[in-house]
Amino acid sequence: MKPTGPRRRVALVAAAALVLLAATACSAADQPPRKPSPSKAAAHASVPVPTPTPTPTPTATAAGFDKHAMSIDDPASIWVAVNKPRPLNPLNYAPPSLVYPDVTYVNRQPMRPEVAEALVAMFHAGKAEAGLDFSVQSAYRSFESQTRVYDDDAARHGVAGADTDTARPGHSEHQTGLAVDISAVPAKCSLDACFAHTPQGEWLAANAWRFGFLLRYPADKVAVTGFTFEPWHFRYIGVPLATQLKQANVTTLEEFFGVPGGTEYH
Repeated sequence: MKPTGPRRRVALVAAAALVLLAATACSAADQPPRKPSPSKAAAHASVPVPTPTPTPTPTATAAGFDKHAMSIDDPASIWVAVNKPRPLNPLNYAPPSLVYPDVTYVNRQPMRPEVAEALVAMFHAGKAEAGLDFSVQSAYRSFESQTRVYDDDAARHGVAGADTDTARPGHSEHQTGLAVDISAVPAKCSLDACFAHTPQGEWLAANAWRFGFLLRYPADKVAVTGFTFEPWHFRYIGVPLATQLKQANVTTLEEFFGVPGGTEYH
């Protein structure tokens, strides 16, 4: 039954509205996506993109540090740089004063007073901070003592073999009274590369600089220092210089002072 009168007019109006809505929807669907207005696009492009902050490159010297404050040639200086091409002058140099600090020894050998004071403080800190005990494996060796050590090594391993891990007399840091070979108590990996992985070796590698000591012959610097990796050999250079090397991430005296090094004797 078809509607008549007013009801028919209402139905016709409703039908027309539906047709209009359908047409509008189809028209909208056929349109391409709208792009943002130029003003909005510009605003979006102007938002700054954060960039990572570069890591500062360590410098050789910090402000206020004078790398010429002490001699690197005088064997009496705690900064003396002695190696294969840089012998002591004189070759038979002997420190004027040597002491025996109150520590445990393997070989009872003395050292310079400033070294002894720093060594005692370092051993006490290792005990207090990490419960570790240390002993002095070796310290000062005279020109004559170093001659005997080198000749014995050369007799057992040949000159080429001895030159990799034993300094010739007149070229040894032990002769300055500033070098100390340290071992663990109880003994483990004494005078061996595996000392680096003992609790004592790890603690010394991380903390010796605080007391003015430098791990003198790092594993990755054999071509620079001229000697094989010796994680037990620590050289006293004083807290200011040790701190400077630590902050500058420099691990050898040769590189810091720009002096010759290497594996060949001159």
